[in-house]
Amino acid sequence: MEISLADLRTYRGAAPDEAVVVVDVLRSFTTAAYLFRAGVRALLLAATPDEARSLVRRFPLAATVGAVPGGFPIDGFDFGNSPAALRNVCLTGREGVLCTAGGVRGATVARQAAVLLGGSLVCAAATANLLRRLDPPRVTLLLTGIYADRDGDEDIACAEYIMAHLRNQAPDPAPFERRVRESTFGRRFGDPAYPHLSQADMDLCAQADVFDFAMPIVRQEGMMLVVQEGRWRV
Repeated sequence: MEISLADLRTYRGAAPDEAVVVVDVLRSFTTAAYLFRAGVRALLLAATPDEARSLVRRFPLAATVGAVPGGFPIDGFDFGNSPAALRNVCLTGREGVLCTAGGVRGATVARQAAVLLGGSLVCAAATANLLRRLDPPRVTLLLTGIYADRDGDEDIACAEYIMAHLRNQAPDPAPFERRVRESTFGRRFGDPAYPHLSQADMDLCAQADVFDFAMPIVRQEGMMLVVQEGRWRV
C-alpha cells in the first residue's frame, strides 16, 4: 500500500483505484462522528448554505450543521460545527446536512476516488482498520486545515497517526493529541478572542479513537453522503 499526504493546494484528483481520507479534525469530521453518535442515519454534504437549505427542502426533518470559514456558525442552522453542542442531542433516524469550509471542500475535490472516507482523530484507528481490510494500492491522506494563517498540524498529526496504524506501528496517541491542541488553529479554542471556538470542542476533537467506526463518503442520487461504517446500505 502506497501512502501519501496532500493538501487542498497540492491535490490533483484521485486515481481510479485510489483511496482518499479527507482529514478535518477541527472540526468537520469530528462533528460528523458525534452526529452519528446522536443517531443520524446519514450526513448530506452541502458546499454552500444555500445548497444546505435546498437539501432541507428535500429532507424536511434533516438537522442543519455547519460553519463558514473561520468556524463561525451559519445563521439559521440548527447547530454550529461543534461536537460539544451535539453531546446530549438525540437525532435518531434523521438525516443531517453538513456544510463546512474544509471537510466538505475536500470531499468534493476527491469525489472520484474509488474509496472516500472522512477522517478525524476520534475515529483514526477505525479508519486505518477499514483501509487495511479494503487494501487499496494507493491511499492519499488529504489535509484540509492548511491555510495562509494556519499550519494545519492538527490534520497532519491525525494523518501521521493513521499512517502509523496502517504500518502496524501501534502508536502512542498522546503526542498526536497534543499536536491537535498546539496547532495554530487549535490554540484559538478557548481563547476569549474566538468565542465561537470552545474549549469543550477542543477537548472532544483532541481525543484519539473515541469511536470504533469509520465514515465512508458515498454518492447517491446526485448527492454526497457521509455514512457510518456498518450501518448503511445503499
